[in-house]
Amino acid sequence: MLIGCPREIKPQEFRVGITPAAAHEAVAAGHRVIIEAGAGLGSGYSDDDYRAAGAGIVDTAAEIFATAEMVVKVKEPQPVERKQLREGQLLFTYLHLAPDAAQTRDLLDSGVTAIAYETVTDRNGGLPLLAPMSEVAGRLAPQVGAWSLQKANGGRGVLLGGVPGVRPANVVIVGGGVVGTAAARVAVGMGANVTVLDRSIPRMSYLDDIFQGRLTTQYSSAAGLADLLPVADMIIGAVLIPGAAAPKLVSRAQLSMMKPGAVLVDVAIDQGGCFETSHATTHADPIYEVDGVLHYCVANMPGAVARTSTQALGNATLPFMMALANKGWRLACAEDAHLMAGLNTHAGHLTYAAVGKALELPVMDPREALRV
Repeated sequence: MLIGCPREIKPQEFRVGITPAAAHEAVAAGHRVIIEAGAGLGSGYSDDDYRAAGAGIVDTAAEIFATAEMVVKVKEPQPVERKQLREGQLLFTYLHLAPDAAQTRDLLDSGVTAIAYETVTDRNGGLPLLAPMSEVAGRLAPQVGAWSLQKANGGRGVLLGGVPGVRPANVVIVGGGVVGTAAARVAVGMGANVTVLDRSIPRMSYLDDIFQGRLTTQYSSAAGLADLLPVADMIIGAVLIPGAAAPKLVSRAQLSMMKPGAVLVDVAIDQGGCFETSHATTHADPIYEVDGVLHYCVANMPGAVARTSTQALGNATLPFMMALANKGWRLACAEDAHLMAGLNTHAGHLTYAAVGKALELPVMDPREALRV
């Protein structure tokens, strides 16, 4: 199979879809790999690194989209990229379609077969291709929130860990999954007073055990969160419904309950965000203010630590990329229901139920798509 990896063009996205190590694995298995010139530079990989791995270097993304049988990326294809996709081509990347009607329409119009990293599952009910980036984003969330809290950035001027004689900041994390646990680990380590909200009793028991009393767990409810708004210095939104739009947890009206200069960090922004006033921002201009409350809503947070993120993502995606290349997407998905859960579009059909529900579009059973 001819596997292509273009340079990412989303603003301040420095990750790359294929590492030299992954290219080496694919070439060793008999596949051809082409990389757009400069695609790996943001993650610290030169064109020569890819050449040494056996990959070819091409000058433009257009060459990749025109010839590659499978296109491997990090972020969802941008409008100029979507115009170059075609029926019979396989796209393997993050998509986050539920809040993105325009992208969904373009993918359906192109006829491309698109497998989304964020909806591939595993036997434990996890999301193995989302988890490494969730871990990175979760660990970054308290860091960027602490930066946003600095007075020069418009925040309350509160140090997350406080100092002797001065209380630490109150950090509320909504969601105790991969993102929330990673965020809690860093926030606790920075000395903050941390409360994690979740609806899973076993998950809260797990968090109580691993943190050994260094944070508070609380059952997540609208009333419970509302009680915490007036005392929170930072709220980290870490709620995920696989493939679906994120629920709105804090309304605009509720911002008036919060302290001026408090910070909302919306890690769920790729899925539409979990605060009513959230909209996607970039690393170049990451924060904005609504009713006195700062919002940090960068849509590709892991891109800030591109080398770490690229390596972590590459480790996770490689086995699935190789299965798709070695077997073809139909056989690979037929043999692996967890990979088939990643199928979002094929030949003009939407194949992921949660996206269809969010966008009110008809959905084809992915098993039926295998025969189309």
